[in-house]
Amino acid sequence: MFLEVKDLIVHYGKAEVIKGLSLKVEEKEIVTIIGANGAGKTTTLRTISGLKTPSRGEVWFCGGKISGLKAHKIVRLGISHVPEGRKILAPLSVMENLEIGAYLRKDKKEAVAGFKNIFDHFPILNERRKQIAGSLSGGEQQMLAIARALLNQPKLIMMDEPSTGLSPLVVEQMGLIITDINSRGISIVLVEQNARMALNLAQRAYVLEAGKCVLEGEASAMANDQRVKSAYLGG
Repeated sequence: MFLEVKDLIVHYGKAEVIKGLSLKVEEKEIVTIIGANGAGKTTTLRTISGLKTPSRGEVWFCGGKISGLKAHKIVRLGISHVPEGRKILAPLSVMENLEIGAYLRKDKKEAVAGFKNIFDHFPILNERRKQIAGSLSGGEQQMLAIARALLNQPKLIMMDEPSTGLSPLVVEQMGLIITDINSRGISIVLVEQNARMALNLAQRAYVLEAGKCVLEGEASAMANDQRVKSAYLGG
């Protein structure tokens, strides 16, 4: 199994926010996690990426147990995390943000090739490379956050609410970016409030409520499930 979360329980203080969650992601697959605010979506991603330690349960990646490892070691294994709110380094330039994203690339030629690849896919970042990152538009900041994560050469990239605060046109563009990344053989775990977009992009989906998975299956089937329509698709 490429990524497997087994019977995960996570606490914040005394509050149990993830309650026995299990999920799987196959190689080269897009899996979405949808649910209301407070359902545990962000905590799930933070636990997989090593930013949060589970109280119980395990996370396995490419045949090895990663739960309990430090976040930087999990990045080295091939998991990148684009957090909610982008979390770019606003006072630094676009290029400085990208250089930080490429810190795992020790070979200079490899790093240069990595930047070229990023600029080929995100030409606007090449145009803005000297610009202060905090002065970018919301869509450009999201592209920068994704590009920074891609420079780690991940096998799996997790995106937390990439469409938040973006105009409909930019949301559509973000969907194309996600599809393009996946077409390069990179698996994606997508957390989204925009459930319609997420289900259109993904092959499989999990629905979380109060820290538990209440529904899972093929994304296309989920999009036609009356419970999902009523709760997340507006009808």
